[in-house]
Amino acid sequence: MTMPAPSRLSDRVHVPVHQLILPLAVVVLFAGFAVRDPRVMSAGNLVNILQQSSFLFLFALAQTIVIIARGFDLSLGPTASMVSVGAALAMAGLAGGPYPELVIVAVGLVAGAAFGALVGAFNGAIVGYARVTPFVVTLGSFNIATGIATTLSGGHPVQGMPELFFGLFNTGSILGLPAPVVVAILLGLLVHYLLRRTVLGRGLYLVGTNMRAAEVAGLRVRLILTSAYVLSSVLTAFGALLLTARTGSGEPTLGGTLSLQSAAAAIVGGASFAGGSGGVGTALVGSIFIIVLSNGMNIVQISGYVQMIILGVIVVAGVVVDRLRAQ
Repeated sequence: MTMPAPSRLSDRVHVPVHQLILPLAVVVLFAGFAVRDPRVMSAGNLVNILQQSSFLFLFALAQTIVIIARGFDLSLGPTASMVSVGAALAMAGLAGGPYPELVIVAVGLVAGAAFGALVGAFNGAIVGYARVTPFVVTLGSFNIATGIATTLSGGHPVQGMPELFFGLFNTGSILGLPAPVVVAILLGLLVHYLLRRTVLGRGLYLVGTNMRAAEVAGLRVRLILTSAYVLSSVLTAFGALLLTARTGSGEPTLGGTLSLQSAAAAIVGGASFAGGSGGVGTALVGSIFIIVLSNGMNIVQISGYVQMIILGVIVVAGVVVDRLRAQ
C-alpha cells in the first residue's frame, strides 16, 4: 500500500528553522527595548518604525538584487544623494511657472529614476561587459555620484519643490497606511514577480549560483548583470525620492550610511555574497531588524558613533555566518 503524497498546503507552510531565527530575534529585540523604555511601544514610534522600515526595505532590496548576482553596490548611498538633488532641482526649476504641480512632480520622478538608471547602467555595463570586480567599479561610481550631488547642489539642500510632492509621498496615506509604506509594498510585489516569475529573475539566480553554467546554458550573462544593476539603482532612486519627500529638500548628504545599512539588512536577512540566494522576504525581515535595532538604540540614547560600530559588527558577523553556512 502506497503512502499518500504530502499535501501541497503542508509543503507550503513548512518553514525551515533557520528562517525563523531572525523574525524571533526582531520580537525579542523589540521586547527588550520596550522593557527598557516604554516609549518604544507608543503608537507614534510604531508608525515611525513602519515608515523607516519601508525606506530601508527599498534600499536593502536594491542591494539584494546585485548580491543575488554575486555583486555588491558601494555607490548606493551616493546614488540616493544624487537622485535627491537631481529630482529636487528638476521640480524646483519648474515650480512657480505655468505647469500644473502634478506635471512638475511627474518630471521630478522621471528625473530621479533617470539619474538612478544612469548610475546602474554605468556600473552594470562595466561589471557585465568588462568583467571588472563590482567592488572596484562601484567604489569609483561612489566618488562620481558624490561629486555630482555636491556640485549640482553647491553642497546645500535644494528647496522649492511643490507641496503636492510632499502630500503624495510623505504626509499622504492610502487605506490608513502611510504613502511610503504603500509604495514600498507595491514595489516589493513587483520585484518579487520579476525575481520569481520572469526569465530575468531566474537568470539572476543562475548567474549568481554558477556564472559559467549560465553561459553554457545560453543565457545572456552580460545583459543580465547590467539589468541587475539598473534595476537596483532604479529601486534606490525610488527610495531616495521617498526620503526626499520626508526630509523636505534635496539633500547632497542623503545617502549617508545607506550603503552600509542596506548591506547589513540584506546580509542579515539571508542574502549571500556567494550569490544565488536572497529575495524580497529576506530584504524585508533584515530591514525590520536593522530599523528596530536603530530605533531602540536612539530611544535609549546610545551614541550615534557606537551605533555605527554595532552596525559594522553586524555586517562582519553576517558575512562570517554566511561564509560558514556556505562551507
